[in-house]
Amino acid sequence: MNTTRAQLDQWLAEPEGLRLEFKEAKQRYDFEKLLKYCVALANEGGGTIVLGVTDQRPRRIVGTQAFEDPGRTEAGLHQRLGHRIPVEELRLPEGRVLVVHVPTRLPGTAWNLDGRYFKRAGDDLAHLGDHELRTLFAEAGPDFSAQPCPGATLADLEPASLALFRERWARKSGDPRKRELSDQQTLRDAELLVDGDQVSYAALILFGTRSGLTRYLAQAELVFEYRATEAAGPAADREEYRAGFFAWQDALWKKINLRNDRQSFQDDFFRMDLPTFDEVPVREAILNAVAHRDYRLGGSVFVRQFSRRLEVVSPGGLPPGITPENIIDQQNPRNRRLAEALARCGLIERSGQGLNLMTESAVRQGKPLPSFAGTAAHEVRLTLEGGVRNPAFVRFMERLGNDRLSGFSTLDYLALERLEQGRPLSPDLQDRLPRLAEVGAVEVIGRGKNAKYILAAALYASLGSKGVYTRKRGLDHDTNKALLLKHLRDQGGEGAPLSELRQVLPSLTERGVQLLLDELRSEGLIRVHGQRRWARWHLSDSSVFKPS
Repeated sequence: MNTTRAQLDQWLAEPEGLRLEFKEAKQRYDFEKLLKYCVALANEGGGTIVLGVTDQRPRRIVGTQAFEDPGRTEAGLHQRLGHRIPVEELRLPEGRVLVVHVPTRLPGTAWNLDGRYFKRAGDDLAHLGDHELRTLFAEAGPDFSAQPCPGATLADLEPASLALFRERWARKSGDPRKRELSDQQTLRDAELLVDGDQVSYAALILFGTRSGLTRYLAQAELVFEYRATEAAGPAADREEYRAGFFAWQDALWKKINLRNDRQSFQDDFFRMDLPTFDEVPVREAILNAVAHRDYRLGGSVFVRQFSRRLEVVSPGGLPPGITPENIIDQQNPRNRRLAEALARCGLIERSGQGLNLMTESAVRQGKPLPSFAGTAAHEVRLTLEGGVRNPAFVRFMERLGNDRLSGFSTLDYLALERLEQGRPLSPDLQDRLPRLAEVGAVEVIGRGKNAKYILAAALYASLGSKGVYTRKRGLDHDTNKALLLKHLRDQGGEGAPLSELRQVLPSLTERGVQLLLDELRSEGLIRVHGQRRWARWHLSDSSVFKPS
């Protein structure tokens, strides 16, 4: 979230309504009350809480000292409510402002705090009544995939596809008796026959014949295209799969694998061969499109393969409440009956781990993360990049070993990827760093709030960039000290207060700068005159510092 000054000024001019809540909170604000307001706002469709602004109009910024560590506050909100609620800090001339961005609840659900459901009532909070809760929980529309398909019969289903489903189900459940079930009993046990043995749309999507789908659900097809270049025009290869998913799933992967180049890399005596498109993430991307697309829309699923990129485009936007930012840890299945059937035979996990597997595979193979760029209200666009951008990082992941990696969560993988790319970590990723340090994946420099994490030395060695590791580990510390000494020398006898020295090193906290000054003083290079805010730092008479 990046709130601009213009956006804040616009909020200040608007009335406090369903989506805005202003709190003065000059000195502090009760965390429990913040939790309740987050619950209330989410139940009302989401909104924004602004701390450090007067309640009454005309509103003005007064600044707030509440929640000095926004990252810790955000982590606390997540821990108590189980939802990610970004907390943004704005440093403005008039004072410090905190902006709490509360997402909306999912349809058919309501947020609660320890079993209590809140709403706003004027300037206060109130409990949601029984009738209001029933209304919220009844919001979710009927599951399209669980509805009967008028006119469809068992003759519209492919026996070979049902046999393959039975075999997978028997292996997944460890129950060999499922192999002996009839087609009709298989459908009954999998809850794919409804309302007196009528064929459901889920059964048609999974096992339908070409003629059956053409007659009842023609949009339940997948179109594959291979394009050698980005140029417009006919695809170099195109095939339409209009049949139940089980009839073409393996054939589609074989089609993709025909042009699946292998990328080779040398690391000392070790040679790596990585496929451009790994089978697991590709299958997961296709499964997601089949399981979560909106079958009420007339479009088809498109899979477009390029030399180093695979795009999967499916009709219908992301389900309500799901965004590209929260899709890894949130779920709202659009076609529940269909997803349950796929879970029975082990093709997907009910916990919605498809994107997790795609993400982890991308990190382990040194590839860019799956992207939802271009996703809109009418379609979901998922892109898998196949080019390996950092072979040394792949080798580093292999050196960690499968034993350690098997215990990693998706957040662990994401934290390593952010460190490798030099990108900032969100609070939930920062929480993973101590554990990653324990298993030797990262190293910690410093202690407490000043602790900094970097990838372990083994990575920099494999990159042939030991100098980079040295700079990240120790040279920054010495450089910072040298910059402070140079500034004090330039000031001559006037010296400099702590506030001025903080401007020399803006990336460090006040405590971090103070620790460097204390270290320089213990080395006899600087001295301090005065106390507290009147203190000024000077070069010591014995300092031998010379500017470069």
